Amino acid sequence: MEMQEIFKNNQEWVAEKLNVNPNYFKNLSEGQSPEVLYIGCSDSRVTAEELMGVGPGDAFVHRNIANMVINTDLSSMSVINYAVKHLQVKHVVVCGHYYCGGVKAAMQSADLGILNPWLRNIRDVYRLHKAELNAIEDEEARYKRLVELNVEEQCVNVIKTADVQRAYRDRNITVHGWVFDIHSGKLIDLNVNYEKAMKDIMEIYHLED
Repeated sequence: MEMQEIFKNNQEWVAEKLNVNPNYFKNLSEGQSPEVLYIGCSDSRVTAEELMGVGPGDAFVHRNIANMVINTDLSSMSVINYAVKHLQVKHVVVCGHYYCGGVKAAMQSADLGILNPWLRNIRDVYRLHKAELNAIEDEEARYKRLVELNVEEQCVNVIKTADVQRAYRDRNITVHGWVFDIHSGKLIDLNVNYEKAMKDIMEIYHLED
């Protein structure tokens, strides 16, 4: 894609929006009040707003390799803090996708340089669920299951944060785990038992005010 084509596309998009609503950008500039924080993968095939069918202002979005929520990653921690504490989102979604390159790389033993510390977090998910995963003989099925388990573990990491614990207590925020199936275009709800997960981790991760 030529860079100038992007600016041409932008002009056409602006004209289209103004044609429908002359105040579209004026209204957009007045602030945001999204109800959803979406944490997804940086994969160029997975666009958050499109797959959810929402527009600008409807979702606060954070994306990184393999949709990770790592407590030492200031970027994801800052996003969660801002979305939960200041924007007061009602839902936090962690959305992975089948055929994720980051998950695939983590399943291999190759030295990937600067990616190693990041991928180690996915390998830790494999370690936690080694018995289940090693029992799956089909490699593709094992790969897809690791994608799902990684989403579930990142939901738990979201729940461990003080901001989400406080929001759960004060206004019953909810956390959801989804997987996007690139082959079909469908979103799959993993039906993460958020309340059970919250209770299970409270003994160790509960944070007092």
